[in-house]
Amino acid sequence: MRLRATLLTALLLLAALGCVKTTGAGSAAGTPPTQSRTTKTQPDLASYFKPFPAGAFVLYDLKRDRYLRYNEARCRERLSPFSTFKIPNSLIGLETGVISGPEHVIKWDRQKYPPHDEDTLPFKEWWQDQTLRTAIRHSVVWYYRELATAVGKPRMQEYVHKLRYGNEDVSGPIDGFWLADSLKISADEQVEFLKRFYKEELPVSKRSIKIVKEITTLEETPAYTLHGKTGGGPLAENRFLGWFVGYLETKDDTYFFATQIEGPTYLSVRDERIALTKRILADLGHMKQ
Repeated sequence: MRLRATLLTALLLLAALGCVKTTGAGSAAGTPPTQSRTTKTQPDLASYFKPFPAGAFVLYDLKRDRYLRYNEARCRERLSPFSTFKIPNSLIGLETGVISGPEHVIKWDRQKYPPHDEDTLPFKEWWQDQTLRTAIRHSVVWYYRELATAVGKPRMQEYVHKLRYGNEDVSGPIDGFWLADSLKISADEQVEFLKRFYKEELPVSKRSIKIVKEITTLEETPAYTLHGKTGGGPLAENRFLGWFVGYLETKDDTYFFATQIEGPTYLSVRDERIALTKRILADLGHMKQ
């Protein structure tokens, strides 16, 4: 009897050890259990992107140190930043003294920049003298072409490198390297840049960061403040890229986002890049009215 009890105890111990070993092997070979649970509870964003199968989305929750992505491979792909580069371009203009502040005026040269699409937003707002504030609000490309030209290639290369912005390649024309040219950035990198910008970790002055934060404010309500910048342009025939990047400040958290969609025309993405982002943020419960 005593021998039988001893054998039974040994078998139970072996079984218990076997269970532990099996669980441990599963954890080592795959995803840690806590991470696995987190993955299972991530919302599925595919339905939002049905009209835009080439789209991508990154959301970073600062308080919880957590990412949410749609189309992870696309989130890593570097593409032209288009007018989202106006955020670093503004910082660089301020840091180099090319522009003095948010009300710095650059006069419109009609001969150099003849008007076009005068009935279409935002273009119809372009054809007049602009300040930094109005230029970023209406995404005035000619203002930023003039700004970048005044900064010059050597200083622009220095700052883009210091800011660790995308592939850091400004080898294209000084007045357009960010417009379907040499400079590229991914949605993941957009979010990382915005995090450093928000936390004032960029190698620029607090004054410059404060000004750019203020002029990129899109909405202010009692519940939240939305900062952001759109961008867009042609990638190829019948392929138009639309960006919306920024961050949402609420009473108890901050969320950084980069949305990217493609459509056959500019108008097909102009409004939807913002509307889609706001739908996601609202449905996730972050953008409460």
